[in-house]
Amino acid sequence: MPEPRAVRAFLDDAHVELATRLSAFCDRAIAPLPAPTDDDAARRQARELLRLLGQGNLLEPIAKQDLRGLCLTREALAAASPLADAVCALQALGTTPLLLAGSAELRDRWAAPALRGEAMAAFAMTEPEAGSDVAALQTRARRDGGHYVLTGVKTLISNAGIADFYTVFAATDAAAGNRGITCFVVPADAPGLRFVRPQVLSAPHPLGEIAFEDCRVPARSRLGDEGAGFRLGMATLDRVRPSVAAAACGMAARALAEALAHATTRRQFGQPLAEFELVQEKLARMATDLDAARLLVYRAAWEKDRGAERITLEAAMAKAFATEAAQRIVDDAVQILGGRGVLADHPVDRLYRSVRALRIYEGTTEIQHLVIASSLVREAKAAGPATSEPEPEREPEPASEPGGAAAGRGGAG
Repeated sequence: MPEPRAVRAFLDDAHVELATRLSAFCDRAIAPLPAPTDDDAARRQARELLRLLGQGNLLEPIAKQDLRGLCLTREALAAASPLADAVCALQALGTTPLLLAGSAELRDRWAAPALRGEAMAAFAMTEPEAGSDVAALQTRARRDGGHYVLTGVKTLISNAGIADFYTVFAATDAAAGNRGITCFVVPADAPGLRFVRPQVLSAPHPLGEIAFEDCRVPARSRLGDEGAGFRLGMATLDRVRPSVAAAACGMAARALAEALAHATTRRQFGQPLAEFELVQEKLARMATDLDAARLLVYRAAWEKDRGAERITLEAAMAKAFATEAAQRIVDDAVQILGGRGVLADHPVDRLYRSVRALRIYEGTTEIQHLVIASSLVREAKAAGPATSEPEPEREPEPASEPGGAAAGRGGAG
């Protein structure tokens, strides 16, 4: 992980100390682990990574709702192991709704062990027909005395099949749209919850589909009020989204480091690659994009940590820019490494396969652009119509010149 000097203005001394500790932890505990080569290996390693994160107390920023700490953690983990980053991300996504709206009983039962690395979390919102359009979800939750009965299917769920509990979003009032969505904590062994199948990515990552077949959960498993699930889900994503951008920065930083190491040692035509101006141009752009992305990330996290109720705009800008920039940076790194960059066992190839998903999950780049534009338009409308300087008085136009100078100004204006 690079020194945090580029974003030092947004960090406290404790965060600088955390960055140092993270670097040492990743070198000692994460880097030596073999990269998983298939889905089964990724599922096994994910559980081991969760145990390591718990032992290293690296999930503490989630418990403290310290967004800058979470961003630093994900940036360091993503540079060392995209799978380790994913494990951390899912603990944040799965437990944040509990921390925001769960009862003391639910927090003690699920959030506390999850943040010690003893229980694996999952965040179950996406469905076959409901991705960006959360209001279209078809999973239903029907009240039945002291229980709710859940029916439906969730797809593209990280940690599906290995999670100990799922934070699930379901419609309790389908006619109410967003206002009819409710959130529940569902244990993995709940009767009627079934792991349907794994969904295999090009970069090994535990992903899959789950089904709720008259799955009964106690009413006390509900997070917040009925109908408050959409707001809770959006508040969770609002808090966690900058950390996706931080993970992108981690992957980009690792790619830049690999590209620099190769460019300064690999010789072609009698000189190091780094001496060629076209390679230098790539390196310069990569470094500049990375610093710009990190500044957006930690600006958003700093705003949240200092008490901002919502950071929707800042988070959207950070995620959109950082993930797109990371894709470019990793791609440039592959180009600089040439043939080595597309070997399956090379870190840059693994980054190339891993970074692509960041532009999609937790809100696609296109959705982030809509969020940004909507915020700008809303602010412009609130400010009222722009007023222009009054034009200086002019001599009246001669009436005998129909369509003359007056028509010229009209055509130009």
